[in-house]
This record gives sequence, structure tokens and C-alpha cells, in this order.
Amino acid sequence: MARFQPRGTTPAIRRRRRLLVRIGLAITVCLLIGLFTWPSASIFSLYSFGLFSSGDDFQLETVRYYDLSNVQGTARGWEREERILLCVPLRDAEPHLSMFFSHLRNFTYPHHLIDLAFLVSDSKDRTLEVLSNNLEMIQADEDDLQHYGEISIIEKDFGQKVDQDVESRHGFAAQASRRKLMAQARNWLLSAALRPYHSWVYWRDVDVETAPFTILEDLMRHNKDVIVPNVWRPLPDWLGGEQPYDLNSWQESETALALADTLDEDAVIVEGYAEYATWRPHLAYLRDPYGDPDMEMEIDGVGGVSILAKAKVFRHGVHFPAFSFEKHAETEGFGKMARRMQFSVVGLPHYTIWHMYEPSVDDIKHMEQMEQEKLAREQEEKEKAEKAKKMKEQFGDTASQWEKDKSEMHNIAAKEGKKETVETTPKNKVADGQAVPVKAAGAGEPANGQTKEKAPTKDAPKAAQEKGAKKEDRKI
Repeated sequence: MARFQPRGTTPAIRRRRRLLVRIGLAITVCLLIGLFTWPSASIFSLYSFGLFSSGDDFQLETVRYYDLSNVQGTARGWEREERILLCVPLRDAEPHLSMFFSHLRNFTYPHHLIDLAFLVSDSKDRTLEVLSNNLEMIQADEDDLQHYGEISIIEKDFGQKVDQDVESRHGFAAQASRRKLMAQARNWLLSAALRPYHSWVYWRDVDVETAPFTILEDLMRHNKDVIVPNVWRPLPDWLGGEQPYDLNSWQESETALALADTLDEDAVIVEGYAEYATWRPHLAYLRDPYGDPDMEMEIDGVGGVSILAKAKVFRHGVHFPAFSFEKHAETEGFGKMARRMQFSVVGLPHYTIWHMYEPSVDDIKHMEQMEQEKLAREQEEKEKAEKAKKMKEQFGDTASQWEKDKSEMHNIAAKEGKKETVETTPKNKVADGQAVPVKAAGAGEPANGQTKEKAPTKDAPKAAQEKGAKKEDRKI
């Protein structure tokens, strides 16, 4: 049965609908008033659809906007305030950190434009502790110009089992696996630290001993996509004084390409070993100490001691291959990949930095032998000196004693001569005012001219007869 309501009554549903319409109108009016009263409020800008605010106002506080066309890298980045990401892989680097931070303090590129990123991996010493202490000191320096920008420390182990001594690190057997793990470490560090505002990436080994303070500006001035200096190392005089160190910067050769075709897919060619005779022109061997430091040489492989690259190279996908890329890995593979993607890769044969000297096992043995010989010579000289000292104390100084004896002999001779002179001086007799010399007494004669009579002997008569006979003979 249908139900009917009186015409004069309003249904409840209509009353609720009217109430909602009124509330909606009130909210709309409030929003419109708010838009005109606080046009910069973020909540209102979301609903203004750009009608009441500019494009700069249409953003959230948690949103960051970057224009990558402004971070391409130029030849005078320090004037354009281009930021550099300085990447430093570390492993058991405690002994070298003090030297490294002295280099950081001396960089002439504005420090506030340099962000530091460190990767500490597979370390057994106090690398992390010493690194943190040095960073705290440099950031707390009274000189604000010493302070660096953003600093990142990343810890990640890669199971690197090759020891850090020079024989293990540079032994041929460990090269392929070691290079692949080092490539992983570089890629982890780069991917974690690279920011959209970085224009350049500078890779630097912690054990560089000597380098120009202006190295960042010097390399940047060439405006190349990837650029490396020449790297040598000092040697003791008995080893020649100096030697090329980084042989990973080279030009490709036909011999090396032919060699690569004969190797397995996973093989990795490494330079400086007799096992792989590539006959490539190496950047290190072309150094002239008096050559032009700005001279450029196009290269295919690059060494990892000191690399300056534009950040766009990595953003395009170039990386450090942790596998065999064209029979190369890590930094050499990075150079190959950059060339494949049409980036410029150059080296400076006459612009040299110096890696610290790390003695090999043979060098250490030779130095120990030299040290033993030196100690033996010093001991021998010491024994000789002590022996001479004892002889001097026991027998006195020969030269001074001879001079002393000689002086005494002269004194004795002088005294005797003076005495003889006194004894042989004649006494003068004075007669009528004239001095009459008196004959000096001879042997067996008394003084004062008196003749001493000889005592008669048994042979006296015989002597007289002989004397008389001689006289008769003279008369005849």
C-alpha cells in the first residue's frame, strides 16, 4: 500500500541536501578569500592551477629541481663555480693519510666547491679512524678557506684477499681478479656520491707523494672529457733515481689487438708484464722533463692514479667495467669504453706527478744487505779509532815526543858548547900596556906556561940513545 505525506511537510532528505550545499558554499568562499589573502601559501598554490602564482611558486619544499645543462663542465670551472666530486678509494691506507691531507690543504681550487667521497673497504688497520680524525681537523680549521663542501664516507667490503704489499698488488697472477674488484669499488663509490650538481669527477690515489697544487685547474683548462697526467716515482740512487710508474695510460697497437683476438672472453690484458707483449706507446715513456706540460696525447687506456673526467661522461653510462670489456677492466676498460662512446680521452706526457716509492722484496733484501755492509764499515772504523786512541794514550803522540826530544837535544848541545867556550878562552897577560898572548896548555902541559917534568921510566936511557943516533944521522 502506498504511503502519502502532507504537502506542507519537507522530507528529511531534502533538508540534509540543502545543509550540505550551504556547507560547500561556505568552504568555497573561505578558500577564495584565502587565495587572495595568502597567495604564497603552498596549500593554496596546489589548487590555484597557476592562475594566482608564478611557476617558481608552484613547488613543494621536498622537491629539488636541477638543470643538467648547467653542469656540463668547462675549461674555467673555478670562475663558473663548478663543483668537483673528489673520489678516493681506501684500503689499509693509514700510513698515507697524513700525506694525502697535506695535499688537500694545498689545493688552489676553491675548497667549498669540492665535495669529498671516501670508500673504505677490506681494511685491517685504523684507516677509518684516522680518516675521520683528519676530516674533523680540516673542517674545524680556523681558516674558512680550508673547509670542504659535502663529505661522504662509505664502508663496503668486496672480499679483496690480495695483500697490500707491493709484491702481491703488482704480481701478475693477481691482476685480473684484483682489477675487477677495484672496478666494483669505484662504481659503488661513484654511484653513491655523484650528485646532479657535480660538473667534474676527480679520482685520486691516496699515495701520491708530489703533485702541483694547481693540478685541478691545470687539467680542467684542457676542457677534455677524460684527462690524466704522467705518473712517475722516485727511486734510490742505486736503482737509478727515478722510474715510470703508471703504465696503464697508453695508445692502442695492432700487436695488442691481434693478441686480444687470441685470448679467452674473460681474459684481461694488463700492461707492464712479459706475459702480454703489446708493444703499445705508453704515456710514461714519452716524458721529457723539459717538454711542454700542456702537450696532449690521445690515449685509449688510462691509469687510475689521477683522473679528471666530466661528470656527464658517467651520466652517459661510462663506468669502470668489473668484467672483461674488450679484454680490459677497471681504469683501462673505462678509457676504452669512453673512446667507444666518442668521448675525448687524452694524457699529458710532460705534466708529471710522483707516486711514492714502495720497495719490492728484492729491493728490501738489497737495502738490508747495504745496511749490514754500512754497519760493518762503521764498526770497523770505530774499532780503528779506538785502537789509535789506545796507542796514543799508551805511547803518547810520536810527533810531539820527537819535537820534545829534539828540543832537549838542542838545549844540551847549547849548554855543552857554552861550557867548552868558557874553558878554552885564553887569559891575557899585560906587559907595558900590551896584551901578550899566552899559549894554551896542551895535552900533558900545565896551564900558565909552566913545563911539567916527566917522571923517569925504565926505557929512558934507550930512548936517549935512539934520539942521539937520529941526530947524528941528520948531521951526516
